[in-house]
Amino acid sequence: MASSHLFQLVTIFVCLFGVALAQLSTTFYSTSCPNVASIVKNVVDDAIEKETRMGASLLRLHFHDCFVNGCDGSILLDDTPSFTGEKSAIPNLNSVRGFDVIDKIKSAVEKACPGVVSCADILALAAQESVVVLGGPSWGVQLGRKDSKTANKNAANTNIPPPTSSLSNLISNFSSKGLSPKDLVALSGAHSIGLARCTVFRNRIYNDTNIDSGFAAKLQNKCPVVGRNNSVSRLDAASPKRFDNCYYRNLLGQKGLLHSDQELMNGKATATLAKKYVRDQSAFFQDFSEAMVKLGNIGPLTGKNGLVRRNCRKAN
Repeated sequence: MASSHLFQLVTIFVCLFGVALAQLSTTFYSTSCPNVASIVKNVVDDAIEKETRMGASLLRLHFHDCFVNGCDGSILLDDTPSFTGEKSAIPNLNSVRGFDVIDKIKSAVEKACPGVVSCADILALAAQESVVVLGGPSWGVQLGRKDSKTANKNAANTNIPPPTSSLSNLISNFSSKGLSPKDLVALSGAHSIGLARCTVFRNRIYNDTNIDSGFAAKLQNKCPVVGRNNSVSRLDAASPKRFDNCYYRNLLGQKGLLHSDQELMNGKATATLAKKYVRDQSAFFQDFSEAMVKLGNIGPLTGKNGLVRRNCRKAN
């Protein structure tokens, strides 16, 4: 009985200790690389000053990374002879961008703190700074992730929600990552910035019925039934260079660019939240910040489960 009791105590201790190891912290680099946030800020701010769209691109990189096997930097890996990375997956091919900016950040961080800061953490910091510099909220970025050694193209093809998703599919997809419908609506507000290619919204502007006719006609001039697949339009035409709540105003007027955007208005709870964010931008900012923290905590590698890549494009 005594040995059994001791075994139970040891098991509980190991479980609790494992949980403690897995926790991220806003102060993770306070002694090992205290200037990491300012280093990231300098590179991101410079990149966005040169091209405003880069803010949306860096935010999207973090999202697409976390939805595939957790926030592990796998989206940054180039293909190798032994595996095909996530960059060529359907949701990412000719779409995700900003890799050169991440390379610049990593190079600067490595000069200051060699072998200390993971690429996964750099993605999280770059996403936050992108939102802040474009007028959005700030939040305490939790850090301490390690990088994966491999990527998963198949998971990228199945886990990242496509722009054709129905509301039920979106809710299910986000739920599988531990994110609530409230998180879904708040995180969708990231479409306050950035662009989308004709190929991802063509079906909506020609076939959806819940779309403003004038809005659709204007987009059809840019995106014909055939051709011009890479012609881009703003996800939020009202204030495309500023992170704000205009995205939700667009939804109320049936002017969501993507099918998945407008789907938020098809559920009572999600539509109520969207209307709330129209009235109260501070509520949107608060919920978005909380959702971003939850997003960043999806399946991180910590401790010995992973490594710190010296080059974000390849394993050490």
